[in-house]
Amino acid sequence: MSTVTPPTMQPFFTGLPQPSPPGGPAWEIALLFPPQGEWSEAEYLALDTNQLVEFSDGCIEVLPMATIFHQFIVNYLHRILEAFVLSHSLGTVLFAPLPVHLWSGKFRQPDIVYFKPHRVKDVHGQPEGADLVVEVISEGEENRERDLVTKREEYAKAGISEYWIVDPQEKQLTVLVLDGQNYREHGVFKPGTVATSVLLSGFSASVDAVFAAGQTKK
Repeated sequence: MSTVTPPTMQPFFTGLPQPSPPGGPAWEIALLFPPQGEWSEAEYLALDTNQLVEFSDGCIEVLPMATIFHQFIVNYLHRILEAFVLSHSLGTVLFAPLPVHLWSGKFRQPDIVYFKPHRVKDVHGQPEGADLVVEVISEGEENRERDLVTKREEYAKAGISEYWIVDPQEKQLTVLVLDGQNYREHGVFKPGTVATSVLLSGFSASVDAVFAAGQTKK
């Protein structure tokens, strides 16, 4: 991860370790940053990196590098969602990297995020919450756990009205809608069906078209 030490950060160690030998990893660079559990929101937001990084309770979480397959799907969903929202003047649709502030000590970076018009107040800062988010699950059990369990709980806690989970492994789209403090399933949409939104009445996405978008373009 390519980073530049923000000017407010101070090394938390005393004395310098022996430098790594040529060809070895520069472990010492990690000592320029706070230890896990002690990061502040300001230090997290000051990171200079092109890698997706999230922030949770004083810890930074580095997300996996996106694949072309993943980005094709994100790009397709972003295009159709943005076209729908703009045509109905319903707000703004953006995509990662964009840290979304869920609550004090918690930033997540959904693959796609929709904001109602009133929510975006300061274009020079990070958004406070969201109205609809989309995550495309990357390969690996850790990534599945993050999107299917952890973020489902967190996005509900943050009061995000709707959460779309795109699952390439199972070839399905799950649309969750907020019901009190938890999500309920609006639908688990399989191939041959069309996923629909509750929040954005009239918006839909063909499951077949979503996963076809992930194939290599000729």
